[in-house]
Formats: sequence, C-alpha cells, structure tokens
Amino acid sequence: MNFVREKIKDFYLLDSKVENIFINEYMTAAPGDYVKIFLYASMYAEHGLNMSNETMAKQLGVTEQTVADAWEYWERMGVIRKRYQDSFGKIEFTVEFVNLKELLYGKNTQPAKGEPKKPAKENIFGNKAVKTMFTQIENVFGRALSSSEINQVLAWMSDYHATTEVIQQAVQHAVGKNKRSFKYIESLVKNWTAEGLETTEQVEEHLQELDEKYYKYRRVLKALGFTRNATESEEEMMDTWFDQWGFSLERVLEACSKTTGISSPNFNYVNSVLENWRNEAEAKDVDVNKKIVVTQNVLNQYLDELRDKAEKTAEQKKKEIYEKLPRIKEIDDNIRQMGSQLSKALITGASEEETKRINTVMDGLAVERAILLTENNYAMDYTDIKYACEKCNDTGITDLGERCSCIKQRMEEAELWLNMKNTKK
Repeated sequence: MNFVREKIKDFYLLDSKVENIFINEYMTAAPGDYVKIFLYASMYAEHGLNMSNETMAKQLGVTEQTVADAWEYWERMGVIRKRYQDSFGKIEFTVEFVNLKELLYGKNTQPAKGEPKKPAKENIFGNKAVKTMFTQIENVFGRALSSSEINQVLAWMSDYHATTEVIQQAVQHAVGKNKRSFKYIESLVKNWTAEGLETTEQVEEHLQELDEKYYKYRRVLKALGFTRNATESEEEMMDTWFDQWGFSLERVLEACSKTTGISSPNFNYVNSVLENWRNEAEAKDVDVNKKIVVTQNVLNQYLDELRDKAEKTAEQKKKEIYEKLPRIKEIDDNIRQMGSQLSKALITGASEEETKRINTVMDGLAVERAILLTENNYAMDYTDIKYACEKCNDTGITDLGERCSCIKQRMEEAELWLNMKNTKK
C-alpha cells in the first residue's frame, strides 16, 4: 500500500523555516529592515522561487538601496554568500543562505557517493575580461587587492551594471588625480554608468568634453577677476552661452572685457551683453560670433548722446538746486554778469585794479556758492557737467587736436549701445 499527501497548491499556505541560531545570534542586533529583507528572501529561497531586489523593495516598502545595503550587511555577518556570475556580459549575483548549524558545528565536506567533486572556489574569474580588469587595477595601484576590495569591484558590476572597461578607466582616472579612495572610484563608476558609458572610447570622449568645459569655466572666471570655482548657477549660465547660444570662448571673453567699465564685474552683466549680441545676430540672421564693426559715424552718434546726456543731467541738477536754494541762482547770475564785465574790461583795456576787483568779487561768489552747497549736503561740483572723459569732454579729440586715449573704451561702449538700439526696434 502506498501513501500520498495532498500537495498544497497555494504558496502562501506553505511553511518556512528560520534557524534559532539566526534568531538568537543575529536577528537581535540587526536593523529591522534588514531582518525583514532576510526573512522575506529566505522564504522565496526555501521554495525555489525567484524574487528581484526591485520587486522585494516594493513589497516591503523600502528602497532598492536598502535591499542592497542589507545584502552587504548579511554578507559581512556571514549568514549569506554572494555567488557572482556573468550574465550576458553583466555581472550579477545570487544570494545563497548559509546553513548556520553547519557553520557553527562544521560539516562533512566530502561529496556523497557518486556525486561529482565541486571546485574549491566558485567564482567568475574564469571570465577573461574580469581577470584582465583585476590585473590592470592591481598594476595601477601597485599592490594586490584585498578580498573586500575585490568584492567592492564585483558589486559595482552587479549593482551598477558597470563594464570592466568603465571600472578600469575610473581607477586610472582617480589614481591619476592622486585619489585612491574606493568611495571616489565608486562615485565615478556610478555616474558614468548612469550616463550610459560602457567602453573606453566613450569614457575618454566624456572626459575630454569635461576638460574642455572646465577649461572654459576657468578662463571666464579668470577674465572676470575671480580665483574661486564657479557656482552651480554660474555653470548653468555658461553652459547656456556655449551650448545653447553657440558663442565661442573668444567671443565670451570679449563680453567679459566689457566689465572693465563697471565697478563690480559679474555674470549677469556678461549675460546681458551676450544676450544683446544674440538678439542682434538673430535679427540680422548672422552668426552670433560675427563681431559688429562700429563705424566712425556710429561712434560720433554715441559721443553726441554721451555729451547730451551729461549736459541734461547737469541742467536737471541745477534746476533742483535753484528750487531748494534760490540764493545759488542769484550767485550764478552774478557770476555770469561779472564774467561779461571781465571780458569787456580785457577788450577795452581796463586797468589792472579793475580786473583784479572783478576777479575778487567772482572768487567771493564762488566761495559763498560752495559753502551753501556743502552746508546743505551737496558736493561743490554737484551742478557741474560730468563727462565720461575729462580729457576730451566726450568729443574724442583732446585740446591739442589729438585722438583721445578713451576712444577704445568708447568704441566698445558704442557697440553695446548700437546692439541695444537695434534690439528695441
């Protein structure tokens, strides 16, 4: 007679075993989430069912990183082993739950009768690419890697799906920068794989682009007189100039040179210059890097506007002072009258005493005027016309009839002025 027990068809009605050694020796000191992960995965392992870290994280309400950290923890505690394997060019691992009774009391290592003898160590070093990778890493470091370091490298391959080429490049790049920390190397591997890099050529191209980008950043900062690194917002602004607007480094540096005329050079000013150039280029349908040449006619128009602005500003200030301090107007009228008298005296050949008297009266009026202004918190030259250049009074020509030294700066200003005028049209 044979006996048969009905098999339970519903997986969730089955029982799972948990060793008391685990409960007493390991569970009490472990983080709660790690215990949940261990028990949940152990249940699936006992019944030969598959479960991914991603699905487990969702089922247990934790992050995938927490699941990965849990396996690192339990591996350090010795209750699981990671069995690495090469799966279609990517290194993955299977979690093997250790028999804690055999771990504690020992086990018979001899194979059963008729069972083939297993290799002494199950690993993935039969993979030629992996073997070459570890050899090159050790050559770069100039020493053999420890077992924990080897496990870290293998974890990068499984957790980030990093290729051997990417890891080798990360090690070489880090050591080349005199950074031998495995944490730093891991950050490179993680970032590069997230960007989809898989080959040596892709990594080299990526590094070249970064070098060119940071070279541009440094040049711009230096042109603005900064010795610090760029902030994140400044980098974003520069990326816009170079990548979106298409400006060359030379053109951006030219825009930076425009800041010499302002008290505190800054990125926003340069951005406004470049934005004006871009708008002008779009309006004329030309390359943004094509420099607009300022003609003499344009320069003359700009100088005329500078003088007109300075004179109007002085008139406005004079009107303000006359309303607040009527005596100033009387003094100015008297000074003009005395000036006319002095001119007539010189023409008619008046005596020296007369011209001296007129000058003395004018000097006295000027002193009275200065005192009135300063007592009312105004500068003595508050109503004077203030030209951008005192040498040529914004004419471009000195009293000696020579081209003024300010012309170069005026030409640069005229270019901006013309761009702004064209943009407003």
